[in-house]
Amino acid sequence: RTYMRVGGRVRWLLEPATPAELALAWTAARERGFTPRILGGGCNLIIEDGLLEGVVIATDRLKRCFRPTLGGADLDANEDEARIAPAAPAADPRLIAWAGVTLQSLVQTTTALGLSGFECLAGVPGQLGGGIAMNAGGRYGEMWDSVELVRVLEPDGSMRDLPRAECAPRYRNGGLGERVVLGAVLRLKPSTTAEVRERAKQYLIEKRAVQPVTEWSAGCVFKNPDPAKSNGCSAGKLVELCGLKGRTRGDAIVSPLHGNFVINRGAATAADVLALIEEVRATVAEKTGVTLENEVKVWRGEPG
Repeated sequence: RTYMRVGGRVRWLLEPATPAELALAWTAARERGFTPRILGGGCNLIIEDGLLEGVVIATDRLKRCFRPTLGGADLDANEDEARIAPAAPAADPRLIAWAGVTLQSLVQTTTALGLSGFECLAGVPGQLGGGIAMNAGGRYGEMWDSVELVRVLEPDGSMRDLPRAECAPRYRNGGLGERVVLGAVLRLKPSTTAEVRERAKQYLIEKRAVQPVTEWSAGCVFKNPDPAKSNGCSAGKLVELCGLKGRTRGDAIVSPLHGNFVINRGAATAADVLALIEEVRATVAEKTGVTLENEVKVWRGEPG
């Protein structure tokens, strides 16, 4: 269930269908002594080999996306209100989406509606929840550029709505700490379907030219370092300058196309991937003095 297609099994997997069910699952797990982990799209995640103890809550079934009712923005609107169809932009260019909605379905939906804001995420895998939690994005924009309000689950199991002003999103960090994203109100910009589609198409062409988007990977492995400490070099560029493109460990390989991607060529294990990541980190630190920080998440053993 991860894009890297490595790792073992989980002891308990729960699949709630609504944010309220997720909150109940979270509370029930905590009452039984577990610290639940949230599994979204699995695109920025490596799970170690073997059996992963504890409880995992998946957001795959939280897929509702709809226009708010006139004058409101209710994340719990009924099913009739959840149906969405291509139409001209309304005076209120907002959408409400739950955590399990994929980023690509949001790109497609907003394009059909002629709403601009998510075309910068064309080709970016994953779901809304993870995208907000890590502030997913790229050269042309970030997830939080279009977030007006986010509903979160607090560690104590309570739900809370946070306006953007109360959050502190930054590069690859949504500023939410240990909170779990349940859904969000998204504010887009009126445009036309043709214009949004053309921009999304161009962004995707650019991405495919420089990133291995069709390969089995967990996306960018490392965060880009402080330019002042890396002489302006990105993480991928540092890996390339150290001669690490094409470096292998088992069936895992540093992408020859982009140095910040590790690819599973088909039979890699999580151990292969993690060992290769550490080898790359150590080599870059030794040769450049820059210690790269993980962007990819790693699940090991039993959560604390």
